[in-house]
Amino acid sequence: MKALIADDEFNVRDVIRHLGNWEQYGITQLIEACNGDEARSMIEKEKPEIILTDIKMPRMSGIELIEWLDSISYPGKVIFITGYNDYSFMRKAIQFNSFDYLLKPIEPDAFNQAIQKAVETWISDEEKRLYEENGLFEDAKKLQMNQLVTSVCAGDVSEIALLQSSLPAAEEYDMTLLSFYHMHDPSPYIQSLAEELSKQQWGNAFALQNDAALCVLLTIRGRWLAVEEWISQHFDLPVRLVSKPLDAFKEIPLLFQSLQKSMDEQHFRTIHRLDDLEAARRIKDIIAYVDTYYMEELSLEKLSSRFFFSREHISRKFKQETGMPLSKYVTKLRIDQAKSWLQNTDESIYSISLMLGYQDEKYFSKLFKKVVGMTPFEYRNSQALPQNETKTSTLS
Repeated sequence: MKALIADDEFNVRDVIRHLGNWEQYGITQLIEACNGDEARSMIEKEKPEIILTDIKMPRMSGIELIEWLDSISYPGKVIFITGYNDYSFMRKAIQFNSFDYLLKPIEPDAFNQAIQKAVETWISDEEKRLYEENGLFEDAKKLQMNQLVTSVCAGDVSEIALLQSSLPAAEEYDMTLLSFYHMHDPSPYIQSLAEELSKQQWGNAFALQNDAALCVLLTIRGRWLAVEEWISQHFDLPVRLVSKPLDAFKEIPLLFQSLQKSMDEQHFRTIHRLDDLEAARRIKDIIAYVDTYYMEELSLEKLSSRFFFSREHISRKFKQETGMPLSKYVTKLRIDQAKSWLQNTDESIYSISLMLGYQDEKYFSKLFKKVVGMTPFEYRNSQALPQNETKTSTLS
């Protein structure tokens, strides 16, 4: 597989090259473009499966590029990597079927997760295309509806009528947000729930394409108790939920934000609580998660959302298990990784600080000195390798 990196800044392209676990995901060739016109030419010539592009570029912007790709039904997956946290850009990206939208500075694990999912989706789509050519293509309506609901929740209400057509007719509906524990695959549960809702003419369930752990339910007003009873009988894993009346379909974007806020602030109900053994295992999962994703932005709120525990419980149990608070534990992991890179690679201190999740090189250096007792530059000099040894790049 091929991946195209399109950005007018060489340093950004260089960081992207170094951050990606390309071979792990089956990407064997990286090609680059420094502007939109060059990117278009490279796409026509090389036909990359994955395209990583900035929004603001000379000659042709990333938005213009994806409009062109959409107009020719290009099968590759487009991931925007940009410093513009602008809703109008995000809406355009969704409208023209971008796969993901990542903000600079790039977080290594979030970046690699996006690459992995894009590759998996491309492979899945390619299989469906082959099935279609062989007369075995299955109906993709559910996937399209999931994409539509994801867009509507993000603010695009231009196809509300199509969404209404997927629901049983009623004057009033309820909107419910289900949150699944992130280490479980919710797909079969959402699928079976959607089938039951459709069978009983209660409503429909939709998997959000930008967050695999979330599911949106639109159900006829007055049917929720029956829906919840079915969930409690057929789901064998913990589920969090928040629900509110939906008075008009055009209110879905604002209501979705309200439901998310309620979930984040832990104003939810739970179906199937954890037993003591599962709770103990989940604390181990939290520590393992931090050990893996310590270069991302981690917080008690984020862990609470992912692992179905309160912030206070995680804080208390994490310190009991590790002997230190979350923030101090993360700092230790990052500094240990920085020491390894300083000793064994030629990466610049600025590049290392970015890869570790620090936007400010001076802050990183000050923190490093506070923990280690010397600056990163001093540490690298003190750990200089013998002349017959060579340093490596983090990409190798």
